[in-house]
Amino acid sequence: MLLAVLIANSEGNILVERFNGVPGEERLHWRSFLVKLGADNLKGVKNEELCVACHKSVYIVYTVLGHVSIYLVGKDEYDELALSEAIFVVTSAIKDVCGKPPTERLFLDKYGRICLCLDEIVWKGLLENTDKDRIKRLIRLKPPTDF
Repeated sequence: MLLAVLIANSEGNILVERFNGVPGEERLHWRSFLVKLGADNLKGVKNEELCVACHKSVYIVYTVLGHVSIYLVGKDEYDELALSEAIFVVTSAIKDVCGKPPTERLFLDKYGRICLCLDEIVWKGLLENTDKDRIKRLIRLKPPTDF
């Protein structure tokens, strides 16, 4: 299961978060843990260079894209390999929406469309859509034509 998708700015403020199957009382722990993990390890990392960690039997894959940090947390079948594929889909979708790796301002300007993309990519803790064209069609609210 994909437990969490978090996107934070360069100062560690969370811009978007999606938790699946994580109790409310544990979410604060995960927020602070992921932001600290990024602060410790993402300095000097190139755009879309993946970092991997393991904590409490879950896997974490995270990266920098422009001025935002993206974190994916998974367990069971969502190991580091599956998460690296999922984070590629997320970063591609964000770049498509923003037109380039985003600054914080551009990210916030495109916030609504980015949230729509995340909702189409991850559904109830499962990786739902990975095809770029399908995601673009779905966030435009046009019906799919591949039936």
